[in-house]
Amino acid sequence: MIMNQLHIKALISFVIVSSVAACAVADKNKNESMTLKKGQYGYDLELLQKYYSTVELVAGASRVVLVPELQGRVMTSSTSGAEGFTFGWINHDLLGATQLSETFNPFGGEERFWIGPEGGQFSFYFEQGKSMEMQNWRVPEAIDTLPWEVIEANQETVTFQKTFRLKNYSGTNFHMEATRRVSIIDPIEIEEYLPIKMGKSVQVVAYESLNQLKNTGASDWTKETGMPSIWMLSMYQPSPEVTIVVPFKKEGEGPVVTDDYFGKVPSSRLTVADGVIYFKADGKFRSKIGVSPERALPTLGSYDAQNKCLTILICSLDSTSTDFVNSSWNEFQEEPFKGDAINAYNDGPLADGGQLGPFYELESSSSAAALKSGEVKMHFQQTYHFEGDEKDLNLISEKLLGVSINEIKSN
Repeated sequence: MIMNQLHIKALISFVIVSSVAACAVADKNKNESMTLKKGQYGYDLELLQKYYSTVELVAGASRVVLVPELQGRVMTSSTSGAEGFTFGWINHDLLGATQLSETFNPFGGEERFWIGPEGGQFSFYFEQGKSMEMQNWRVPEAIDTLPWEVIEANQETVTFQKTFRLKNYSGTNFHMEATRRVSIIDPIEIEEYLPIKMGKSVQVVAYESLNQLKNTGASDWTKETGMPSIWMLSMYQPSPEVTIVVPFKKEGEGPVVTDDYFGKVPSSRLTVADGVIYFKADGKFRSKIGVSPERALPTLGSYDAQNKCLTILICSLDSTSTDFVNSSWNEFQEEPFKGDAINAYNDGPLADGGQLGPFYELESSSSAAALKSGEVKMHFQQTYHFEGDEKDLNLISEKLLGVSINEIKSN
C-alpha cells in the first residue's frame, strides 16, 4: 500500500522540462579549508568534481551527488554533508580515465540505470553467436560510458535523458529513449513517506528515482523478438559486517531464492529463515541471488554493523505481470521471461584473480516491457540510508524489514 501511494505521487510529479538547466547545484556553505578523508562524502565529491560536471541535490544536512557523463547515476550520498559517511562505492582509480575498456567500466555509483536481460537469447550484453562467458561479456556504451543530457536541474531534482539503439543476441534492433528523474527527500518529510518514527540519534539521507523506457522504433517489442526491462543497480560500500536482508512472500509459489548465478552460494553466506533471506556482503566472494516475482516483496535492505548504517530500498514491484527477463548466462533459455524481480550481488575475486570492486549491490527490475511503438515503461525506486544508535535503528528495521538488528547481525 505504501509503495502504491508513493508511485502515484511520483508519476504525477514526473514532468519533463524541455529547456536545459544548469548542470550543477553547488553547496554554498562548503568549508573550503576542511580536510577530508577517504570514506567521507566530501572526499568523493571533490574527486568527482575534478573530472566531471556534477549535480548535487541538497535537503537539510543530507546530500546526493549525480554525474551526467556517467548516465545520470547517483554516485554517492551523505546524511551529514561533506564530513558524513559516503554510502556509494566509487572506483577512484577509474575516475577521469582517458583509456576506457570496451567491455565494462566499473565507475561505481549507488544507483544506476541498466537494461535487462544480461543473458539468454535476448541478451544485450553478448554478441550474436558468441558463448556467454566472461571474456565475451560487453556492457552497451549507452549505459556504461556515454553521457546523458540534463533537461532539468535544481537543488532538489534533476532529470536526465538519452536516446540510443541496442541489438540483442537474437539480432533484433531496439530503438529506445531512457529518461531518469531523481529527487532528494527532505529528512523532515521521511515520516510522511514511511510508517516509522525516527529516534533522536537517527540521521538520514533519502532520494527517489522515476525511470522511464520508451519504444521509439517502428516495431513493437514482443516475446518472439525479446523485450527489455528497466534494471536498477545500487553499488554500496562493503564491510566484514554487512548483511543483505530480503523479505519474501512465504505463501508464494516456486523456489524461494535463485542462488546459483555464479555457482552455488555457500550456506555460510546465505540463510533462508522464516520469510527472510540473509546474504553476506563483505565484497570478498563473488555471488548473486535472486527472488522471483511470485516470491518478491517491494522492500529490501542491508545493515552494516561496523558503521551502524541501515539501508532500505523500496521499488515499484509490478504485481500485474509475472514476465520478468531471465538474466542467466545461457545462449538459449527455455523460459526467457521467468527471471527474478529482486537481486542482490556480493563482489569478489574473478577466476583470473582480478576483481571489479569490492562492492555489494541491491537490485530491482521492472517487468518485461511489452511496448508498442511510442509506448513507455516506468520503474520507481526509493533509497533510504539511516545512521544512528542501534536501539533507534532497530525500530526502523523491525517496521520496514520485519526483523530486528540483532537478528540481522546473527545471520
